[in-house]
Amino acid sequence: MNYSLFAIVGLIALGFSFSFAYAHTTVEVGPYEIEVGWQDEPPVVGILNAITIDIREPGDVEGVSMGVNNAFKNLRASVVSGGASKVLDINTDPRPGHYYAKIIPTKTGSLEMKLQGEVNGIKINEIIPVEDVESTSVLDFPTTSGSSSGQEVTALKNAVTSIQKDVSLIKSQVGGIDTSSGNFDAETAYNFGVFGVSLGAAGVILAIIAMVKRK
Repeated sequence: MNYSLFAIVGLIALGFSFSFAYAHTTVEVGPYEIEVGWQDEPPVVGILNAITIDIREPGDVEGVSMGVNNAFKNLRASVVSGGASKVLDINTDPRPGHYYAKIIPTKTGSLEMKLQGEVNGIKINEIIPVEDVESTSVLDFPTTSGSSSGQEVTALKNAVTSIQKDVSLIKSQVGGIDTSSGNFDAETAYNFGVFGVSLGAAGVILAIIAMVKRK
């Protein structure tokens, strides 16, 4: 059995898996390779993340690159979303040539990184796309159903309507009762009726509170 062949195939498959797992974009400017992407993927709206920027140049050994230190001495990085832009506060990673900027994406969709300035005399003016920001649905578990909440709201509306009808009915019934009997107190009867309806309203309020807490 040719174990070398299996090893080569395994390395190729591993390489493809990494290329799909990390959606970073690399551009070349002069002697430099600039790679931009998210620290945590996929990026999710409302969750703290960071945009990473790796700047490399050819090393002393052919085919081996090395990180560029102090690359942002005269280089500015901005993040762009539609017509809005924000200059990023660049932090230096302990590894040479690795930089990052913390950011909390506030909306889903695409973002771009804009680099302007120069690195060791090489002019840089690049706009580099980064992976789209996703909604929290990619992380939500268990998933929520919008239909159940709609049914709850409808039930509460029906309960309130029923209470209003009960109050109107009490008023009409009290108004139609023969009050000639000395033992009948219309005001007391009305108060008892409203008290009963109030208990029903309290139940509806408790149901609303329970629903809000459950959300």
